[in-house]
Amino acid sequence: MNQKNTTRVSEFLLHGFSSQPEVQRVLFLLFLSMYLFNLFGNITIILSIRSDMQLLQTPMYFFLSYLALADLGFATTIVPKTLVNLLSHKKSFTYCGCLTQMFFYIYFGNADSYLLASMAYDRYAAICRPMYYSTTMSHKRCLQLAAVSWTIPFFHSLLYTVLMARVEFCDPGEIRHFICDIYPVLDVSCSDTKVLDLVLLTEGVVEILGPFVFIIISYIFIFDSIIKIPSAIGKRKAFSTCGSHLCVVVLFYGGVSWVYFKPKAKNPGLRDTVATVMYTMAIPMLNPFIYTLRNSEMKSAMKRVIRKHFH
Repeated sequence: MNQKNTTRVSEFLLHGFSSQPEVQRVLFLLFLSMYLFNLFGNITIILSIRSDMQLLQTPMYFFLSYLALADLGFATTIVPKTLVNLLSHKKSFTYCGCLTQMFFYIYFGNADSYLLASMAYDRYAAICRPMYYSTTMSHKRCLQLAAVSWTIPFFHSLLYTVLMARVEFCDPGEIRHFICDIYPVLDVSCSDTKVLDLVLLTEGVVEILGPFVFIIISYIFIFDSIIKIPSAIGKRKAFSTCGSHLCVVVLFYGGVSWVYFKPKAKNPGLRDTVATVMYTMAIPMLNPFIYTLRNSEMKSAMKRVIRKHFH
């Protein structure tokens, strides 16, 4: 707990990037480019899947459309305000604005996590239980998994936002980060945060690690089933159906683990900032390319949408 002026703050000051104007201009152009690619790629994926009933009825694409929506929300929560701050002399965030960003940052980040877990379950059902796949991954089951993926993160995010709203912050409220994340914001707290710290160590860890552990268990069964496939062609085909998803999982949880599960996470440095940029901006931008790179069905659907809407 910081021993500083406990005057209630009306805004926070963010110090996540270099103060040199030349560096800020380069970062502005970089982040703007990443955000535009994010918008183009994920909107195209959503339109492609939603306009093709055959793709929409396929569980993998059904969840992919929601993942693209979560990626759009995730990046939109972070990037526009970051771009404004990069062009501003005073990099501030109102108290309410900071809590709002925190809510949606946690919400879309956790929705991403649950949707990746739902996609892992789909791959498990397809490879380990192919005879029962149509019943296991029925449209009703997909809707249930999607509802869980959006609902649980909502209450998780609401819990932290309500608890954070009860915390008092030290004047002038300088946050050593470029976003209003929980740990950097708590670092400027002047009140007792034992309850919030306990929730972070219990519910927070379960909420983040739960979907990841589920994904790991799913892939243990998947790899075990693939190894038992007699033909090399069959093994390659099974691996190829998981490759894109596994790549996204590694990138996403790699960034999350670096920021939240290493020592001194409350004092983000340059590497933490880079890791945060990776999983809030770079990965949502890369997901459309990763999932369509070797997918002929998705490529064809996206070409049809691009010709229809952008020509």
